[in-house]
Amino acid sequence: MPGLEDLYREIILDHYRTPRNRGELPVPPARHAEGHNPLCGDEMTVYLDVTGDGDDAVVNDIKIGGQGCSISQSSASMMSAAVKGKSVGEVRALVHKFKGMMSIDVEGEPSVDVPLGDLEALQGVVKFPVRIKCATLAWNTLIEALEAND
Repeated sequence: MPGLEDLYREIILDHYRTPRNRGELPVPPARHAEGHNPLCGDEMTVYLDVTGDGDDAVVNDIKIGGQGCSISQSSASMMSAAVKGKSVGEVRALVHKFKGMMSIDVEGEPSVDVPLGDLEALQGVVKFPVRIKCATLAWNTLIEALEAND
């Protein structure tokens, strides 16, 4: 379906050219983590402003930084737009679902179901296994940031 592929390509390029939520948050009170893909040199930093405890805590704000290919940077931008305002439980469910879409074995079932929305644009990455680590770098760094103060 070439029309859908063109739409997905446009979404990825839009997030790469105009990344959402770039910047930093003061640490503390924000949590942060840094990720690195040694295969290609992509780097990612995730800052989270989270209030509350456990899975009911809410991601009030997220900022991302780093450098890398169009897939890693657009994935980070889409991730940041998708998790802002969600509970930690919803964020974990979203990470679970995204990694499942990337054909990564994940244990258990998420406690809630969340739609992927524009993130489905990255589904084509699965055809290129080398790029899966690029697409998941931001997501792995997000989980590290969530667990930084848990």
